[in-house]
Amino acid sequence: MSKEVAKTNRDMLMLKEDQAPKVGASLSQSKRRNISIVGIKPIIPDLNVKPCSDSDEEEKGEITKAFQNFAGLKSHDACYVDHKLLYELEVEIIARLPCFEYWKLQFLNKKFLELLKSCEIFRVRQERGLVNPYVILHSGAESNWEMFDKDFKTFRRLPKVPSSDYCFFFSDKETISVGIQMDGIGNPIVVQTVEKYNADIKSWTMINGMHKARKFSSGYFLRGKFYVLGGRDENDKHLTCGESYDEAANSWELILDMLKDMIFIMPSQSPPLIAVVDENLYMLETSLNELRVYDINTNSWKKLGVVPVSANVAFGWGIAFKSMGDRLLVVGTSHSWHRTTRVYSCCPSPDVEEQHWEELKYWCAGAELPQFIHNCSVMFA
Repeated sequence: MSKEVAKTNRDMLMLKEDQAPKVGASLSQSKRRNISIVGIKPIIPDLNVKPCSDSDEEEKGEITKAFQNFAGLKSHDACYVDHKLLYELEVEIIARLPCFEYWKLQFLNKKFLELLKSCEIFRVRQERGLVNPYVILHSGAESNWEMFDKDFKTFRRLPKVPSSDYCFFFSDKETISVGIQMDGIGNPIVVQTVEKYNADIKSWTMINGMHKARKFSSGYFLRGKFYVLGGRDENDKHLTCGESYDEAANSWELILDMLKDMIFIMPSQSPPLIAVVDENLYMLETSLNELRVYDINTNSWKKLGVVPVSANVAFGWGIAFKSMGDRLLVVGTSHSWHRTTRVYSCCPSPDVEEQHWEELKYWCAGAELPQFIHNCSVMFA
């Protein structure tokens, strides 16, 4: 390819109004018109621009083909023309966009809408190591859930839950993330039975029951096992024991006195606020606003300093305490008399007596957190 043609390939973005220029024609003699053509590298289309009509698309296709012939381009040289990329390349490109931009895909065409619904984008993000944590908060009975990025600089309101169940909205409930699904479970009762959920086939399977019937307990995965901690029995008495589930043996092991040092101020105290980071179990001791880490070998808790939120005001309720990758996240009201809602995170270490908490001060425009957080879940997508 000559230098002149190569230069034209890079720079020429103007064509004649009524037809593509022929080889040897002077561009300066033609009336110029802006068109969207990509030559060497793929460019993601502007999702904010209204899609062209079918007639415009056909016209652009004809002009683009003429332009490729003129510039010496072969069909495989044009990387992205009017959404004609191969399916695999489309997924690879879109998988690298921020998740907050995915809602725009539904306005391009049905093809991209179906791609978004297929979850193929998220599978590729998982395989390529592109997943990021997103914090999902619920701040009121009938209000929407809101999704924030890990730095709380971007947010989006999620669609309302399609349910009119009064008990679900106004009673205590728990939100959990299973892959890219967010599930809400409400109306807690004292149970001893346990079911396991398979997100791939969206079904529940009954497993062996626990040793103790309980409600308002907390669950977590730690070192290959699933644990249930605390809660209340059928007499509304606080339980200090925990249980670990061995999936291979389909059996539970009772662990006595896991919460023997925990202070229970009120019968209606919240479930244990726990989170796992780097195979270490952390707990927010709500009565003292203390962070603690569990020693699985000695069945004891080590104190790691004060948490910068007032978890004791509502006896542990209204506080978000979650793991977010290699960090701990806590959302709650500050210790000051203003009682404003603050967001803090830290990289915890069991060997440090006082953790370094960083406040996330940069709020996204339009987002305002209440003083009481009803539900919180962290999703990796």
